[in-house]
Amino acid sequence: QLQLVESGGGLVQPGGSLRLSCAASGPTQDYYAIGWFRQAPGKEREGVSCISNSGGSTNYAASVKGRFTISRDNAKNTVYLQMNSLKPEDTDYYYCAADWHSSPGVCTLAKGPYEIWGQGTQVTVSS
Repeated sequence: QLQLVESGGGLVQPGGSLRLSCAASGPTQDYYAIGWFRQAPGKEREGVSCISNSGGSTNYAASVKGRFTISRDNAKNTVYLQMNSLKPEDTDYYYCAADWHSSPGVCTLAKGPYEIWGQGTQVTVSS
């Protein structure tokens, strides 16, 4: 059974940067598209970014495009989310998730197809 563990969250000032990591253990990560999602209390979980199983395709929510970059290192079984130019509205609990039914070279920001979720990490952007 694949397990995902997020790390790298914390408190950062507006305009600052953080890098989140999603470390996978269990079956090879290569077969999975990985998505990053975020959720504030009382709100829907929304897709932030995703990367296909090969890493050849990525998607970003409009609110983070140009500021966030997703990447994966399959040798380390880890997916990263580099977050730059952070804004207070980026404050949320961030989760990574795996979709093992994804077609090669495809990933989605919709949360429905993702079957395996990590526990999440808090990101707070505040002065």
